[in-house]
Amino acid sequence: MASTTTTPPIIVVCGPTATGKTTSAIKIAERFNGEIISADSMQIYRKMDIGTAKPTRDELLCKPHHMIDIADPDEPFDAARFAQQARAIIDKLHNKGIVTIVAGGTGLYIKALSQGLFQAEALDAETRQRIKAETADLQSDVLHHRLKKIDPKAAERIHPNDRFRIVRAIEMHTATGVALSEHQRKHGFSDRPFRVFNIGLAMERKVLYARIERRVDAMIAAGLEDEVAGLLKGGYNQKLKSMQSIGYRHMAAFLQGNLSREEAIRTMKRDTRRYAKRQMTWFRSVKDIIWIEPERIEELFPRIKAFLDNQ
Repeated sequence: MASTTTTPPIIVVCGPTATGKTTSAIKIAERFNGEIISADSMQIYRKMDIGTAKPTRDELLCKPHHMIDIADPDEPFDAARFAQQARAIIDKLHNKGIVTIVAGGTGLYIKALSQGLFQAEALDAETRQRIKAETADLQSDVLHHRLKKIDPKAAERIHPNDRFRIVRAIEMHTATGVALSEHQRKHGFSDRPFRVFNIGLAMERKVLYARIERRVDAMIAAGLEDEVAGLLKGGYNQKLKSMQSIGYRHMAAFLQGNLSREEAIRTMKRDTRRYAKRQMTWFRSVKDIIWIEPERIEELFPRIKAFLDNQ
C-alpha cells in the first residue's frame, strides 16, 4: 500500500568494490518489492560500461535500477547532484509503496543522500576568478601544502593529487575566512530525510583481492581496451575526471604508449586493491552498519522486515 506521510525507509548495501553489492541488492529487492538506486560515482556515465562494472543486462531485467547512464563522461557531476536526483526518485518510489535499495561503493554519495551536504556560502565570481588565476600554474602538491597551512584537517582528508577538492577548500577559506573543515563540522551532516538500514558487505582480504583479480581479468576479456579506445576516439580527453578513474586511465596510458599492456593490467589490479582498502576504511567509520558476508545476506531478511514494518 502506498504511503505518503511516513519518513521513507531506505536499505543501503555498501562495501568495497567486488563484494557483490548488486547481487545482494537484487535479492533484497526481489524479497521486499524494491527497486535499486546505484550509488556509484562511475556508473552514472554513459559509454563507460565495462570498466565501471555496471549491472549486466540480466541483472537490469531482474529489478529496475536508477542513477545509471545519466551523464556524459565530460559532464560535471558531484555528490550534491546525486543526492538531489536520487532523493526525488526515492520520494516517487515511496509514494508507490516501493522500497528503495541504495547499492554502491561511493561513500560520499551515500552520505550526501542519507545525511545531506552542508550548504556552503556561494563564492562571488571575482573571488573564484582570482583564485583560479593564482593557482593555474601551481602543481597540486604545492597547493596541498598551502591548504595544509590554512586548513590542516581538510588537507589530511584530501589526497595531494586531488586538485579540484584542494582548490575548492582554498576558495572556501579565502571567501569566508573559515576553514572548509569547520563549515563541515558545524553542519554535522544533520539532514536526515530517511530512515536507514545500513548493510556492509565484507569478506577476508585475500578472498576480496582474488575477486578483484578475476574482475579485472574479466573486464579485459570483455573489451575494456576497446571501450577506452572508443572514448578517446570520441573526443573524451584522458584528463577528464571520468577518464582518470581506475581502469580507464590505465588503458588510456597503454593505448597512448605510456605503459605496456602487462603493466597497465598489473597497475590496474594494484590500484583497485588500494581503492578497496580506502573504501573499507571509509565504511568502517560509519556507525550502525551491519556487516555480513554477501552469501549470508538472506539471514538479514527478518531484520529488514522488522525495520520496514516499523513505520
